[in-house]
Amino acid sequence: MPFVLRRHASRVILLGCDSSGTATHVFLIQAVDPADASKPPWWEIPGGGIDPGESSADAAMRELQEEAGQASAEVGPIVFTQYVEFSFGGYDFEQDEVIHIAWTKDMSINRPTGLEYLEALAFRDARWWPIADVVASTEAFLPPRLPELIPLIANRELPDPPLDITPDADGAGDD
Repeated sequence: MPFVLRRHASRVILLGCDSSGTATHVFLIQAVDPADASKPPWWEIPGGGIDPGESSADAAMRELQEEAGQASAEVGPIVFTQYVEFSFGGYDFEQDEVIHIAWTKDMSINRPTGLEYLEALAFRDARWWPIADVVASTEAFLPPRLPELIPLIANRELPDPPLDITPDADGAGDD
């Protein structure tokens, strides 16, 4: 039986805001699987495993610092949850995720400051995407429903309780 890494993770949708506080962009990281060149690249929100004793909000802030070089974002509530199974870097994962929302007016592009080995191998690019471009794009995103859900979140229509966006076997999410 293959080893499966089961963990809890925190991710964060980081929105860039203009001077009036209106969200105009979302920060995304382009990645590849360093152990499987047949997988096409994808764009994902920052995030990773929650360390023992760490809250999901603290993990989200740590991941923003490590993966986006962002230290000034305001981390908000959990807006989505999902359970995902995936292979990455030669490892199999089963992951319960919470996805926070965060806002910043600092839309500079900073180098990642604390990537783990596999993350460094996977990292290809990072940029601020205009929200309208995410909605219109045919690129692969993680979570897959990001283009559908980002306009609501950008308008501060935050689900309470958080919305379960766990992908079905066919790739769609559950509401």
